[in-house]
Amino acid sequence: MVSWSPCTCAQTVPAVPPGFRTPLASLARWVMTVPATAIYFTAYDQLKAFLCGRALTSDFYAPMVAGALARLGTVTVISPLELVRTKLQAQHVSYRELGACVRTSVAQGGWRSLWLGWGPTALRDVPFSALYWFNYELVKSWLSGRRPKDQTSVGISFVAGGISGTVAAILTLPFDVVKTQRQVALGAVEAVRVSPVHADSTWLLLRRIRAESGTRGLFAGFLPRIIKAAPSCAIMISTYELGKSFFQRLNLEQPLSQ
Repeated sequence: MVSWSPCTCAQTVPAVPPGFRTPLASLARWVMTVPATAIYFTAYDQLKAFLCGRALTSDFYAPMVAGALARLGTVTVISPLELVRTKLQAQHVSYRELGACVRTSVAQGGWRSLWLGWGPTALRDVPFSALYWFNYELVKSWLSGRRPKDQTSVGISFVAGGISGTVAAILTLPFDVVKTQRQVALGAVEAVRVSPVHADSTWLLLRRIRAESGTRGLFAGFLPRIIKAAPSCAIMISTYELGKSFFQRLNLEQPLSQ
């Protein structure tokens, strides 16, 4: 979840009319979401089949391992695109100026700057993915009973996805708080056009938040995150399962029609 502060991060770019900024910011989300989703689900299914087929781990833990590895790979590949989205949304940078911003970041911090924030993102998303898929397969199996796995209804996928998404969101919320605070601080630095200072480690930030705001500070934004995570996870996985079963039936029927 990217949460920038408009008061500290927004920059006015006269060359871009105000009416055109909202579509650019909206399109920026798709720039990252579409490839990330495609990579993530494809990697999960392939890794899960590979782990189960080679007996590298038990079927019980295979979703957890596959989910963690799939998200780790996706975060690594998509991290530069998240930088692009951040600049488009938070700084109202036009596409014409985006290349110059990226080149400036690389010149100041090297190519590693394109993966700035990779650590907090991975610490949030990898455990989330591992917990999500583990709980999803567990809840889905419990709700399905003796029904074959390939015959799971959309309703069961929806409920299982909502429950597993809620559990994963709660347990990984402290890492989301750290990522949000780091992005806000970085946006403030870039807004005043000064050289970025050395970033504190994730664990140091966790201890600092707990010292300043207590345990409640680590779970700031609890309700909004749950409200977002539960329905989005439920809709995402049920739609995915519906599409996957549709194309599986299509592939089975296609040879017969030929």
